Amino acid sequence: MNPAATVTRGTGENTVVGDDARVPIGLTVNGRVRTMTVEPRTTLLDALRDELGLTGTKKACDRGECGACTVHVDGRRLLSCMTLAAMQDGKQITTIEGLERDGNLHAIQAAFIEHDGFQCGFCTPGQIMSAVAMIEEAKADWPSAATTDVGRPFTIAELSAAEIRERMSGNLCRCACYPNIVDAVAEAAARS
Repeated sequence: MNPAATVTRGTGENTVVGDDARVPIGLTVNGRVRTMTVEPRTTLLDALRDELGLTGTKKACDRGECGACTVHVDGRRLLSCMTLAAMQDGKQITTIEGLERDGNLHAIQAAFIEHDGFQCGFCTPGQIMSAVAMIEEAKADWPSAATTDVGRPFTIAELSAAEIRERMSGNLCRCACYPNIVDAVAEAAARS
């Protein structure tokens, strides 16, 4: 028996399979339970795009450097190109397609449109997903490297342009729309 053909799942069972090993996973994506069978090395990004057809999450650098693939996993932002789909089995995933509710854009999506926070738009889904998460992080009193006094609770009112730039620094925009992105995030944060 080929040891590389043995797949060990988190539940402890061993399954012997052929060279085309695939593992079953279940995810709740944008509120819908989705099951699929993926090759063990499939990234969450590829599973979302190729298996579920959710192409809003972009594949750009594929190395965790640009942030275009940002999604939320159990409410926290994550670079979907840097994690395996099988590692997310049982988790809640939110993609850009899952932000709008009943035909209404999320406040960040609306602010990006209002402030022209995009040009080519390729990075926009990742920018928006990071912005939504960073506003929640700021509301939860999480400091950043730009926070002047980490000894006291951080408030959303302290979310300055410097704070926004620092908290969004993992998301790159090739078109350099950063001033408009900061304005969009600041407005959405003020409304929240």
